[in-house]
Amino acid sequence: MGNEKVYQMDFSKIYGLLVNKAVKKGRTKEEVDEVICWLTGYSKEALHGMAEKPATYGEFFRNAPKMNEKRSLIKGVVCGVRVEDIEDPLMRDIRYLDKLVDELAKGKGMDKILRV
Repeated sequence: MGNEKVYQMDFSKIYGLLVNKAVKKGRTKEEVDEVICWLTGYSKEALHGMAEKPATYGEFFRNAPKMNEKRSLIKGVVCGVRVEDIEDPLMRDIRYLDKLVDELAKGKGMDKILRV
């Protein structure tokens, strides 16, 4: 799937998928929210507001209040691609979120996920 297609996806649908993925593995919506807020700088209220209005996935990341500086510590493979090797900064940030939710779903502790 091309980057532009990903950027144009509806954020509320993606958010629902991320929550469902974690919940199916015994994690909570609150933990998903914490991971998203840590990465993007959104408050939980602002995150839920973005999920309730029409916004694309690209807009969600482009309008993020403050991307976490520690996100460069996120390493690993998502969809067969090493996140740290993705050249497009917007796509890299999107894949960072995918990786964090993967780690959450796999049962990693929040301190490790949030690189504390």
